[in-house]
Amino acid sequence: MRRPTHVQDQSVYAEENDRLEEDLRGKVQVLKSLSINIGDEVRGQNKLIGDMDDDMNKVQGFLGSTMRKLKNISKGGYGKMYFYLFCFAMAVFFVMYILIRLS
Repeated sequence: MRRPTHVQDQSVYAEENDRLEEDLRGKVQVLKSLSINIGDEVRGQNKLIGDMDDDMNKVQGFLGSTMRKLKNISKGGYGKMYFYLFCFAMAVFFVMYILIRLS
């Protein structure tokens, strides 16, 4: 005995619907695992950025203290000594330049 056509059509549609449902379930699982991996990566990157921010704050403090020391040295009357040191360095570089050009 043959089933009526509309019953066969419903059976085909139900099977197709079940197959599409399984495909969708698989895609949802892939998207879920992908979003979890993205979340883990974001948390890791945020931790690295936080660590880098802490390091930059340490460097900024170190640089600030170095600049304060340089200002104190420049106010301390050592200007003449630094001028002589600069002139000596320039003279050495000039002599080296002349020797390199002559050879």
